[in-house]
Amino acid sequence: MSRRMAALSASALLVAGLSLSTSTVATSVQDTAEDAPAGGALPEWPEPGSARVVPLHETGPASERLNLVILCDGYQYGEIDKCRDDVDRNQAVQWSVEPFRTYRHYINVYLVEIVSYDSGVRRDPEEDAPPEERDATNTPLRLWYADGLTNPLARGITYGEPLEGASDGSDCPGHPTPTTNPDYPLEPGILGDPACNGDQQRAMYLNSYVADELGLPQGSFDPTRGPGSGPQNVQTLAISNTFTYGGIGGRDATTSGGSPQAPLISLHELGHSLGEMQDEYPYWARDVPGDPYPDSEPGSFHHTRMTAEEMIEAEAKWFRWLGEESESGGTIRAADPDGYESGLYSGSNVWRPSQSSMMRWIGFYFDQVGREHMVARITGQRDRGEMSLEHTPEGEVRRDSVLWVEPMQPRYHEMQVTWRVGGPDGDVLDTGNSRYLDLSEVDVQPGTSIHVEVRDPVGPDGIDWVRNPSTGNSATDSGYNGPRFVQTREWTVGRQRVMPDRGPVEFTGWTPDEQPVAGDEVVYVRTQNPRDRVLEVTWLLDGEELATEPHSRTLNLDDLDLDEGTYDLTAVLSDPGTDDAEADDAEVDSVTWVVDNELPSAPRTLSESLTTLDGDVEHPVYFGGWDMWLDPQDERAGYDDDPYVVGEFRLNDGGWFNYFGFPEEPMPESPFRFRHSGIDVKALTYGNLGTGGLSKAAFEQEYGPDDPNGPFVPGYGTHVVEHRAIDPAGNIGAADEYRATVLPGGMPECTQTVSGSHDGPLMITDGVVCVEDAQVDGGVTVRGGSLVVSDSSIDGTLIVDDAADVQVFGSTLRGRVRVSGTQGSVTVAGSTFHGAVTLSGNEQVPHDESAERFSEYGYEYGPILAGNTFYGRLSCTGNDAPARDFDAANRIDGPARGDCADL
Repeated sequence: MSRRMAALSASALLVAGLSLSTSTVATSVQDTAEDAPAGGALPEWPEPGSARVVPLHETGPASERLNLVILCDGYQYGEIDKCRDDVDRNQAVQWSVEPFRTYRHYINVYLVEIVSYDSGVRRDPEEDAPPEERDATNTPLRLWYADGLTNPLARGITYGEPLEGASDGSDCPGHPTPTTNPDYPLEPGILGDPACNGDQQRAMYLNSYVADELGLPQGSFDPTRGPGSGPQNVQTLAISNTFTYGGIGGRDATTSGGSPQAPLISLHELGHSLGEMQDEYPYWARDVPGDPYPDSEPGSFHHTRMTAEEMIEAEAKWFRWLGEESESGGTIRAADPDGYESGLYSGSNVWRPSQSSMMRWIGFYFDQVGREHMVARITGQRDRGEMSLEHTPEGEVRRDSVLWVEPMQPRYHEMQVTWRVGGPDGDVLDTGNSRYLDLSEVDVQPGTSIHVEVRDPVGPDGIDWVRNPSTGNSATDSGYNGPRFVQTREWTVGRQRVMPDRGPVEFTGWTPDEQPVAGDEVVYVRTQNPRDRVLEVTWLLDGEELATEPHSRTLNLDDLDLDEGTYDLTAVLSDPGTDDAEADDAEVDSVTWVVDNELPSAPRTLSESLTTLDGDVEHPVYFGGWDMWLDPQDERAGYDDDPYVVGEFRLNDGGWFNYFGFPEEPMPESPFRFRHSGIDVKALTYGNLGTGGLSKAAFEQEYGPDDPNGPFVPGYGTHVVEHRAIDPAGNIGAADEYRATVLPGGMPECTQTVSGSHDGPLMITDGVVCVEDAQVDGGVTVRGGSLVVSDSSIDGTLIVDDAADVQVFGSTLRGRVRVSGTQGSVTVAGSTFHGAVTLSGNEQVPHDESAERFSEYGYEYGPILAGNTFYGRLSCTGNDAPARDFDAANRIDGPARGDCADL
């Protein structure tokens, strides 16, 4: 019998490709039942407030998993596809970030699609409407920006007050009685009572729609207790239909669905609610530096006032990670002079482990200190504190029976299973990491103890994600020897022999197969476990049998070293206990996956540059900064739809950063914008090339040497950018890279342009003459004004005296060059000089305040010579500061004199 995982409900078929799409988007009036799509898989939704649950990702019983419940709010019937797209992007980003990427199978995900009365979110600070209209937006969960009517920087999306009645929801009629209609557990409109607040509405939807799906009793979510009132292994995330940045943490977290950063908000909020981490912001109000932290050690596990020496001596906080390269960029440090000061909403007097992390600036990964905690919280099902493990019931077992354990399965590494005879200190049996122990094959006497240890190898000798060796399992002391990562079981061998077990023979679970698996993933199956034998599993790749042990329940695809491509992987279950007469029917079950070993890519497009330097990688040159578009793409073989592909980049070997375009700009048209000092968006700075990382608080860009992490120095110079994609299966594509040199200055506006062929000497006395794509024969003389030469050639001398600006980009000059007395700037990049070059007595006037700051804090510069080739003599004397190459080295074949000798 060949099969895939059975759909849990008609609505679950959506995941396999059935669509609720509609070509119109309702604005104020809901689509009618007649407008509902055909296909029969969906109920008609004639009333706002109707909802249903779509299982997006199920790997096991809800009681043994962390369950993420996503609720869409503010999406009308015609916008349900938009809800799904927002959720798809949200989940794609979540699964691309560790530890969610590796521990994906530890989490179930359910989507609650709720038809909204109005479109949008209440009190949206960006909506262009009168306050009374913005406060009247009616959505089922009452999500709102609490101070959105008065604060243009409002960003906290919370569950709001009722639309009518008492502000505390005391007029809400209470929990409604479910009906017997499986598509409509509630009578239409009951959940839309305007007297109910958002917390009550959320609890009602969870009790009426989700509780049964998770096997929870009615009333598990208390509508009177507010956020976090439900089971500890349930995390909710409400996605609001707005482009405006916003969200909030807690067990009932929120985010904005349409914001470019929406999935990153979700991850940050999960860092709060699941990981129990605090914010690492340097402010409470974005535009105001936070007060200094008190002179006491903070309780937060990822903030400190201890130096590295104090931390190591006390064996406290993150002492085991000190000096490591951070997953989010830089080096992990403590409260040292080169540490990372600010956090916990304080601008100073407290330190965090890394320069950037998800709890500091969204877009980056969790650093190791946060990731260590997040791993423990996921594997231990948050507060439960124990790794899930199915097993043969403990106690006395028959002397020839088969013992088994079924651990959880991380996606990219194997669990370690160790069997012992004689208890926890007994002799280790060589079972090849098998989940089974056939006692008939082991010489043991009745009364002997059999002990098994199942370990997730997350410690330093494994994948090195958890360095705390503790046996504890608390929220603050979860070590790799504790029950969140290690489980043991023990049995006593009895005297009786096992009776034949003729129960059902079938797969009981497997790696989800509704989408392809990655080419380096560990694929697993689970089976029925007869008492008297081990069922056999055969693995086939494109129909060819693989050499695996018949008892193996996992296959590590990374060990196969597959060529790039797509494959069919099949696990076939057979029963060695089948009688000879039934041998032809020994194969009793199978399951097939598509293996996606096609790596994704993220091709780039860069904004137009001044010139491009020669070299092994693309190397454009810019004034001030540049824009980058990434187009993450994948073959998507094995998919019925077009799931989101994640793009990432990193700057100068820093932490990987999620590519989302740019804040407040629509995707995918928007590029990411790199600038020497970043771009301010609502009191935050993004795309910063200067000190302190890509993202900053805007006020930090004014810091001097006496401020925390000061002084800020603009990021002029040469930068390396790597970029890659992560596909829906989890494959991480190979990184591509380029260099970009950013120079201070700007291009003057041309008053005259010379192009094409030009004979005879060219004389310039005033204005701005631009020589573009030209061939000049006879030389150029400048006695005033400015000269800009781009992508041109000059055969003859270039003599410049007392010019305002001289700029030469991507050009070839074959005669002698003398530039002296320039009063503005000399900027030469990507050009070739065949004759002698003399630069003397030139001033380099900073173009703006950022260039002045760059010079003030140790980077004074004279003539700019970046990425040029000089075949003749190069002499630089009497200029107001030494020539600088801005980390784009020049090739100098002839002698170099003066301050150019140091280039």
